Amino acid sequence: MRRTTTRLMAALALLPLAAHAFATDDATQVSFVTPPWPGVTVKTEIMAQILEPLGYSSERQALSSTVGYTTLQTGDSDVFLAGWLPAQQSSYDAAMDDGTIVDLGNNVTGARMGFAVPGYVFDAGVTSAEQLDDPENRKRFGGRYYSIETGSTVSDFIHAAKRHDTYGLGDWELLESSTPGMLSAVRSAYDEKRWVAFYGWTPHWMVPEFDMHILDDPAGIYGENQGRSDVRTIVAKPFSEANPNLMRLLDQFVLSAEQQSDFIREYGLAERELETVAREWLQAHPDELADFLEGVTTRDGEPGLEAIKASL
Repeated sequence: MRRTTTRLMAALALLPLAAHAFATDDATQVSFVTPPWPGVTVKTEIMAQILEPLGYSSERQALSSTVGYTTLQTGDSDVFLAGWLPAQQSSYDAAMDDGTIVDLGNNVTGARMGFAVPGYVFDAGVTSAEQLDDPENRKRFGGRYYSIETGSTVSDFIHAAKRHDTYGLGDWELLESSTPGMLSAVRSAYDEKRWVAFYGWTPHWMVPEFDMHILDDPAGIYGENQGRSDVRTIVAKPFSEANPNLMRLLDQFVLSAEQQSDFIREYGLAERELETVAREWLQAHPDELADFLEGVTTRDGEPGLEAIKASL
């Protein structure tokens, strides 16, 4: 079974629940925080399609990550499958400090974020954010940097870089919009093979679609370790304590960045039906499904994997 140090710590934290491993969970419904991001949207639908044959219903709450941490703290939400760190560090730390959430660890391996360029720009030799403001490069980029969601944590990161003139970005034009708005601008540049610098991350369909490369970030604008990120499963603490069977499932739910990028492309770019994308992913990944369901039962104690197989 795949585990990270964080996930092991989370598992140890759940050991007091072991005596109740075969007790019926209190919950009959799981309330998911689901910001309008394709990755967490599909992940949550995959989880919902797993939960239904196990005897649980689910609901999606269309909240921003910031509001989502608040509702997890108050118990108005149960689970968040997109706890990006360090991008959400301040909200995460506040919730952890008051002891109202439980972190089950990384549910995506290989996640990363940072300054990004299309493949043809990378191949031309721009491999580090330090090169963005080189005179010839700046001219070809038009002194513009595209990002998302004014007021988000990642927006704070790039505004701080501008204030401190990190990488010479102090006098660059920062163009912020919704994620679809930013990607539309990148698409236009990509189709015309114009140079464009933008905020990028993986998992996402932009990786295969634009041959996207994340640049080296020696100043750590987007976090330590070259912008490598965790995507954590965050659970309201009272919910975790009352539902040991669900906690086992959620703790074992782990994907690779490549897997998530693939289904993001199907849903977010190809615009296929959400339910179909999630169902086809489950049907095509029996080994992963078996990992998710190891030791998990239906709500009334029957083998969980068999129930899921029957539903597919």
